[in-house]
Amino acid sequence: MRPKRLQATLLIAAMLAFAASNVNAQKHGDTLARIAKTGEFRIGYRTDASPLSYENADGEPSGYSVDLCTRIAAAVKAHLGKDDIETKFIAVSSDNRIDSVSRGKVDIECGSTTMTLGRHEQVDFTLMTFVTGGSILSLAERNVATLSDLGGKKVGVVNDTTTHTKLRKHLQDNLIDAEIVLVSDRGDGMKQLNGGTIDAFASDQIVLIGQVIEAVYPNRYSLSEETFSYEPYALMVSRNDAEFRLVANRALTQLYRSGQHIQIYNKWIGRIGIRPSPMLLAMYQLNVLPE
Repeated sequence: MRPKRLQATLLIAAMLAFAASNVNAQKHGDTLARIAKTGEFRIGYRTDASPLSYENADGEPSGYSVDLCTRIAAAVKAHLGKDDIETKFIAVSSDNRIDSVSRGKVDIECGSTTMTLGRHEQVDFTLMTFVTGGSILSLAERNVATLSDLGGKKVGVVNDTTTHTKLRKHLQDNLIDAEIVLVSDRGDGMKQLNGGTIDAFASDQIVLIGQVIEAVYPNRYSLSEETFSYEPYALMVSRNDAEFRLVANRALTQLYRSGQHIQIYNKWIGRIGIRPSPMLLAMYQLNVLPE
């Protein structure tokens, strides 16, 4: 190939590569532009993750994570200088929450999602919003106080969650011969627990606390104090959208710095006498980032 023709070919290739990267950047980095254009900020929320994200008796999105996201919605309005932006809530599930963010169906997911390196391949995350760990809930009459008590028993867990993976590993590492029963969601897990199909239900401890809070007869249940995993929660956002993620992180940092996060915590969790764990208090402090 002649030098001039080679140079022309390389130039065209470079232009095509730049155009492709620019299209990709527009695809993944246009959350604020889309919100400004449509006048709509879409929040994905879980319906079954009390006290973090659920539907109250009136069918309205409620909970600790939902409150954090409404504060972020206010920050988005202030950043764009548009008071007429509507906040729209869209229900998501454990199965479709990641796709809902990665495919742009919601702008942010506010539920009980653990931030993992594997999930970073599909979505990005804000600063951490909560810290908990996997645990087990049982009926008090079943005498399943510890994870070791699961030997010879059936334990339910929602499929395709970090809890499922960590529970299976914990049982294997500690030679606990328990049968894992996969359930479709937390509602299904609680139904099977109450019906006696399973002896215990495994999930993140804060979510299990929410199940007890919402129960008609909370004293019927026994929640293990043991945890078998580390679950750092954060809010999912689209990948490669640094501008929108920065707006969300600034809002969270402002809440942590001002102490308003404690009011939100007490509203949804502290009201039943559960104090923040030392790890959670440390998380709040470590996320008060300087401007």
